[in-house]
Amino acid sequence: MTLVADDLFIPIEGSHLRATLTLPERAEALILFAHGSGSSRLSPRNARVAHALHQRGLGTLLFDLLTSEEAREDEALRSYRFDIELLAERLETATSWLRRQRVGPRTLAYFGASTGAAAALVAAAQAPADIAAVASRGGRPDLAGRALARVAAPTLLIVGAEDPDVLELNERALERLRCVKELAVVPGATHLFEEPGTLDEAARLAGDWFVRHCARHASEAKSEEIRTSTRDNEAR
Repeated sequence: MTLVADDLFIPIEGSHLRATLTLPERAEALILFAHGSGSSRLSPRNARVAHALHQRGLGTLLFDLLTSEEAREDEALRSYRFDIELLAERLETATSWLRRQRVGPRTLAYFGASTGAAAALVAAAQAPADIAAVASRGGRPDLAGRALARVAAPTLLIVGAEDPDVLELNERALERLRCVKELAVVPGATHLFEEPGTLDEAARLAGDWFVRHCARHASEAKSEEIRTSTRDNEAR
């Protein structure tokens, strides 16, 4: 049985961010989505990727990085879509909120699209021990700047082979990452992965990455808990 909670509200100062939480039965990890510029939690492409992740036993949290007022302003003036610091802060806020709810698995990871990829990497760099993995689709990891060198989470950059400008930006960002990392190029895909089968392939790649690295992160966290408990008992 899959639990779906629509119309959740993540509080921020003076407002809130709307969210949808989906938890398959016995979910092993939970993936927070950071959408791209001009998009929202209702992004059909992210929804399709999320559905594929549910089939792999992964939960998802899709949420708006901007309030409704900010989204309207951004649509008119493009005020926030490249404010990576703000977007990363919102992702961190959503992560903290989710942990306080004590719902679902403790293992968390990030999936970012377009500018959301940069936000995911900046947020992951702020919590190097807490985020199990990062994956991006058609992302702009270059916008994460100096944070790239501080990312500890295994990071997968998925780019379309027919998106040469973004592919070059991802190749440069990959060189600056010091974590476990990989660049996956999807044949025939342009920036939005609109070509038949390309979005499904991106979802498969992300799913493989999350399943592998989230399981490893959970195992390491469990081992650390056991070591800590043993030390505490010996100290008594």
